[in-house]
Amino acid sequence: MATPTLVRGARASRSTITLKILMAGSGALFILYVLLHMYGNLKAFAGHDAFNEYAEHLRELGEPLLPYSGFLWLFRALLIIALVVHVVSAVVLWKRAQAARPVKYEVNKYKHSSLSSRTMRWGGVTILLFLVWHLLNFTIGKVNPTGGATTDPYNLMVDTFGLWWMTLIYLVAMLALGMHLHHGTFSAAQTLGWTSTAAARTRARALGWVLAVVVAGGFSLVPLFTLFGVID
Repeated sequence: MATPTLVRGARASRSTITLKILMAGSGALFILYVLLHMYGNLKAFAGHDAFNEYAEHLRELGEPLLPYSGFLWLFRALLIIALVVHVVSAVVLWKRAQAARPVKYEVNKYKHSSLSSRTMRWGGVTILLFLVWHLLNFTIGKVNPTGGATTDPYNLMVDTFGLWWMTLIYLVAMLALGMHLHHGTFSAAQTLGWTSTAAARTRARALGWVLAVVVAGGFSLVPLFTLFGVID
């Protein structure tokens, strides 16, 4: 006969698996989003008009079925929900891990862990803080750190990344994003049961590195080339 303790343990185990699946699913949505966003950012290399036309086209998506900017707001709402799910799941899982291991390891617990896994929590906090500033800078409120106009998306971008310290902040955030993607991709694959063999684990780690380099590197191109005057 099953005891109440075993029932509670089984429920906790199922809940933990559910939280990990939610993290994997919301993380996959964010990967899709950052890839699309990176593509849009690279339009800056095509010049002022191409970049602004792309930004305007996003606001016109779904018309006339949706109002102007309607699609963008729906997508933003979906991303906010995914963000809440991702962050809450991460916090709950971390608290459970801490509660299950109240006594710290006597040996070096970092011996077999990667740098990306060790920085996962603080990297996530860094990305979250940067996201708030990024939205204030380019979307909500549109803050121009140079004190200039904010009505032109391309010029706002050039003004922002023309400042070395803004580019530095952006690059630090991209480093955190790359590390997060590297470990997060492997963790998601593990949660979904795609790492059952040594070859599968190798592929999952390789995919994590590819996503990290492509996304973090792709996003870093525009601020760097703006700072050095190629994009002006």
